[in-house]
Amino acid sequence: MKEVILIGDSIRLGYEDYVRRELEGQATVWGPEQNGGTSANVLLHLEEWILDRSPAVVHLNCGLHDIATPFDSDQPRVALEQYTLNVGAVLSRLRAAGDCALIWASTTPVNEVWHHSNKGFDRFEEDVRSYNRAAAQVAADLDVPIDDLYNVVDAAGRDQLLKPDGVHFSDQGCALLGSAVARFLAPHLDSA
Repeated sequence: MKEVILIGDSIRLGYEDYVRRELEGQATVWGPEQNGGTSANVLLHLEEWILDRSPAVVHLNCGLHDIATPFDSDQPRVALEQYTLNVGAVLSRLRAAGDCALIWASTTPVNEVWHHSNKGFDRFEEDVRSYNRAAAQVAADLDVPIDDLYNVVDAAGRDQLLKPDGVHFSDQGCALLGSAVARFLAPHLDSA
């Protein structure tokens, strides 16, 4: 049976089981137990998480950990320029290595007010949009399709789907994302 690999942060961990259920009988779905973290961390783990396996499709995202900004700073954990380079390195390396279908997923929206009140650092919505634009340009340059999870959440009503921490999703939000990911993956599985 074909294998799908899902790489991403805690948002991916939230929707992974929904994807697995929706693709049952069509593919096995695997993702690392740990959170993918920053773009630098994904790049560091490419061998272990993807290249040492033989997936038919890889669906990946990073960004929320990159934009994390300490309260006492105006600089995100990973600057936009470095994030862009990291995403380019990840996608280029996977493109060069493989026979698998490669899909980039946009970073999901945040409610920065809720986040500020409930977390020990900030994440800003403008950073989500800026980093998504940068990653989308890299993906387009490499002809990598984009699963626009940002728009999936935005169209369904962000604040109705987010938990009070302003970044993670309720069961309803995870189910919505999982269904959207499974639908996006299906045609890529057929052609893989």
